[in-house]
Amino acid sequence: MGPSVLPVAPTRGRLRPLGLDEVRITGGFWARRRHTNESATLGHCRDWMERVGWTGNFRAAAQGRAHRDRRGREFADSEVYKLLEAMAWQAGPGGRLDTDIAALTEVVASAQEPDGYLNTAFGHPGQPARYSDLEWGHELYCNGFLIQAGVAQARARGEGELTKIARRTADHVCATFGRGGIEGVCGHPEIETALVELARLTGEQRYLDQAAIFIDRRGHGTLADGEFGRVYYQDDMPVRRATVLRGHAVRALYLAAGAVDVAVETGDDDLLDAVVRQWEATVARRTYLTGGMGSHHRDESFGDDFVLPPDRAYSETCAGVASVMLSWRLLLATGEPRYADLAERTLFNVVATSPAEDGRAFFYANTLHRRHRGAVPAADAVSPRAESSLRAPWFAVSCCPTNVARTLAQLPAYLATADDHGLQLHQYADAEIATSLAGGHDVALRVRTDYPSGGTVSVRIDRSSSGRPWTVSLRVPAWTQGATAWLVDPDGARRTVPPGMAEVTRRFRPGDEIRLELPVRPRWIRADPRVDAVRGTVAVQRGPLVYCAESVDLPGGHDVEVIRVDPAAPPQDGPDGTVVTPGQITAYDVQHDGTWPYRPLDAAAAEPSTDRAEIVLVPYHSWANRGPSTVRVWLPVVEPHRAIPLDGTSTAK
Repeated sequence: MGPSVLPVAPTRGRLRPLGLDEVRITGGFWARRRHTNESATLGHCRDWMERVGWTGNFRAAAQGRAHRDRRGREFADSEVYKLLEAMAWQAGPGGRLDTDIAALTEVVASAQEPDGYLNTAFGHPGQPARYSDLEWGHELYCNGFLIQAGVAQARARGEGELTKIARRTADHVCATFGRGGIEGVCGHPEIETALVELARLTGEQRYLDQAAIFIDRRGHGTLADGEFGRVYYQDDMPVRRATVLRGHAVRALYLAAGAVDVAVETGDDDLLDAVVRQWEATVARRTYLTGGMGSHHRDESFGDDFVLPPDRAYSETCAGVASVMLSWRLLLATGEPRYADLAERTLFNVVATSPAEDGRAFFYANTLHRRHRGAVPAADAVSPRAESSLRAPWFAVSCCPTNVARTLAQLPAYLATADDHGLQLHQYADAEIATSLAGGHDVALRVRTDYPSGGTVSVRIDRSSSGRPWTVSLRVPAWTQGATAWLVDPDGARRTVPPGMAEVTRRFRPGDEIRLELPVRPRWIRADPRVDAVRGTVAVQRGPLVYCAESVDLPGGHDVEVIRVDPAAPPQDGPDGTVVTPGQITAYDVQHDGTWPYRPLDAAAAEPSTDRAEIVLVPYHSWANRGPSTVRVWLPVVEPHRAIPLDGTSTAK
């Protein structure tokens, strides 16, 4: 087979990714999301960027009006580029999107300077000079997304004008920031991954060299110390010395992804090991149950170890996208399934949570506990980002909608990989896969599953052109720990498989079928006791999905603050994808009575009235699709003297 259509195309590493021309999602959860992305979200983003003037910025720059007519934040250009990238990946050549790409590319091209510089916020008459604000200007950040869009066009549709624009921009960056040029880095990493991917596309060493320069320059104080300190943009210490991801979460994750790209292409095992250590520490101590990262609203940053308050979870959607990017690169480099485990958790519980069911409104931040019912944002107004209490159609900073769009567009490329021995499945969806293994061995298989609703994954071999043995490997998710997963081979032999990779090696014939049976059922989850904010609470996870209580499911118009659950009673599957568990509703006096809210443990006090109730939980990714509501993922447990026995009788005194 020829070169594959790949968003990430390393030239070395443990695993070879399969591209959009080799993997096709045909049904189920992710097929529905990708259909909505193509039919609604892409057009929604395009129309909003025209409405708020972000595409018009390029026309203004070309006509010398940018100092007067430019609209949006300094990084608004990047959203146009991310939309172009999403359009390039979403569908093959020859469709409606080709017309949209061509029209938008023409607008972008009009603003490019003869030396390759392209930015609508700097460098024009009446504007700040080029690269005069590396801390906050985002010029290289915007260049990075432009280059990514150009790579996407070349790989998915053939090299066109967008790719040529991107290459001219990259040449300008290398000439300006290479050795002997400006000794600086961008306050927001992103250019690094883009330059590496362009090097992979073109074979031009200078792009890879420039990416490595940016990685090695970071952490030496080249950026000015600002309000949040140099840690905010990871300029406080070199990448190789850092032990955990810190500072602004999206910046940290983009930088780590770029470092992995550089490490893989240059064979720099020390750099790769440094990022692995940072990933391990961050996942163990700074990551929410949903996979979300970032617990500080003020600076959109990671908090200290185990500082993970659910009601103050920032968990920016873009940080979820960046986490998937990093995990995927680490999986390709090492072959270790733990990276696919985190990618799965983040895809289902952060990336899938952001867009509304219709694909035309989004969460910027993803809280795990909302105490007040939100207000429905105006359909024709720009919303604040983190302060938006419900999904909003557009934000003053709208990085998340386009990031979700480009992630869903390229999602099939995250499902499967190959190596010298066979093919590996990392994410599960109805899919058709066809590729060539080592030695020109053509294989094709079909995956059928209702995952994540159900746990059965069937893999049928449709083609195997060689008579030699090869291996099909299926990821057994880490969430199966403590339960039993089964693998059934083509002969009907059934065996238990632990978390990791389950393998079947044989001379496959068309019609052979492998079946993986995963124990998808609701389970109580508790947090490490060092996560102070959720002591005395439990959560529910069913397969990869985190569940939540939402006020629209509570009787009597109650909010989620009134519920208690008993972890001695196992949660059970309910109708329509819900989970139900016996619990309590405690009717607190909503009127302020002036009573001091603290008392000695042994002091007598009047108990509020408590009623038994069936608590209904829904997948977290679906919350707020039924109107304003309160929500919580971590559920307080009943007090011991009010426990609800398994037989349902009350022991309340």
